Amino acid sequence: MLPLNKPTIGFLFISTPRFHDLGEGTEGNYFYMRKENYVKQFLKRFSFADVCFPGIVYTREDLKKAMASFLSSAPDLIFAMFLSWSDDYAWVRFLRDMPPIPLVLATISFEEEPVKDSFTEDRFVEFLASGGLVGSLEASGSLARFNRPMTFTFTGSEDQVVEETLHLARACVLRREIKNTVFGLLPSFNEVMWSTYIDPYAFFMAAGPELRFLSVAQLEEEIDALSAEAVDAAVSQLRQTYSDDGRIQEDKMRASVAASLAMESLARKFGIELLVLNDVDATLLNRIGLRPGFAPCPGTNDVMVIPEGDLGGGLACYILGKLSGKHVNFIEPFYINRKDNTFAAGHAGPQDYTSSTGRTLLSLDERFAKSSYKYAGAPFAWHLIGPGEKTMLHISQGPNGIKMAATLVDALECDYFLAGYSHGLICPRMDSGTFFSRLIEFGVTQHFALADGNWLKEASMAARLMGFDYLEI
Repeated sequence: MLPLNKPTIGFLFISTPRFHDLGEGTEGNYFYMRKENYVKQFLKRFSFADVCFPGIVYTREDLKKAMASFLSSAPDLIFAMFLSWSDDYAWVRFLRDMPPIPLVLATISFEEEPVKDSFTEDRFVEFLASGGLVGSLEASGSLARFNRPMTFTFTGSEDQVVEETLHLARACVLRREIKNTVFGLLPSFNEVMWSTYIDPYAFFMAAGPELRFLSVAQLEEEIDALSAEAVDAAVSQLRQTYSDDGRIQEDKMRASVAASLAMESLARKFGIELLVLNDVDATLLNRIGLRPGFAPCPGTNDVMVIPEGDLGGGLACYILGKLSGKHVNFIEPFYINRKDNTFAAGHAGPQDYTSSTGRTLLSLDERFAKSSYKYAGAPFAWHLIGPGEKTMLHISQGPNGIKMAATLVDALECDYFLAGYSHGLICPRMDSGTFFSRLIEFGVTQHFALADGNWLKEASMAARLMGFDYLEI
């Protein structure tokens, strides 16, 4: 999966024309020149984004120009900041007329007094130039009255405000990319787990991805169209990269790799970035003879595949994949060990096995090893989750729409202990009983996404942008 694109931020700096020409002949020069110099330096701090800056807004005409620029460049968010006290006609018109877009009102605090006194004209102009707090307080009342969606306020030092804006910018780009991507469902939701059902139309309204429905028949056709050379090359690459447990049958290995290659190829034909596979579907298992065990296939990273027909779980994996740019595991907690405050977690079926921090062994899909399916005992990539700090994320349907739960956990160093499941040992950062009690009270399913790093700020902001109910533990 490709990482997030670079954000575009539109900057709306507001001041008053009453101060514009003050300061002629003073050491610090005109008011407007002081503000231009400040903005020029301040914008350098946003190197993580493409900048849309149409100029400081003093007048109605300036505002029209700024809004036209924003509508043309389509930024991911607008960063608004008052450079002093100001008449608020520009601000209220912006709030009224600008179409819905993520918006932050920023207020910068000074590390020390910005001006000693106002006893000279130069220092008086600097005093006026330091009054952004007055403008923000005035602006906050209108912000509350208009009650625009997707609105944030950040107050702090320049470092703090820029850092918060970075988190928000990532969440805004994530929102845009989710709205413009395509998910696929093959072949259906999981009818033995109704709690994982999500209303596709409500999902589209809230989060945005189009949903394509694929069939087992289409997958069969894709398998038949594969060349033997393509399958041989993928098998060879897997064999060179990973060891096996000595139980692999070559014909079943080829069948599992072929089904995995075909699954990804089918997804690409429909422009699908995330494929939600119901890997326990009876038709899939009877017609294909196995569940594909090697996604992502060697040399690919453009299609994410998750199991059990869980669209919400898929979105959680997609979000962490985009935010982290790293590998994502699809897990369900199995049991709590109160003695060491850990829980075992993992999942059977398709799993990203390519993380260098974990370990992967070619082994049998034990769940169906003794079944009557054609390729019973077909192999899969048996992955052991690597150690380190992880974000654990859940998404499902709630009574009032989509809900999200997020937390930080630590994956511990361990050895393989669950046959047939990619898995690991996880330690929450609180009492494990309290941890799961809070999840159960919130109301979740058993499925979670797991990825390296701390992505809680971005997750909470993304949930707010998309109108999800949100729980952070």
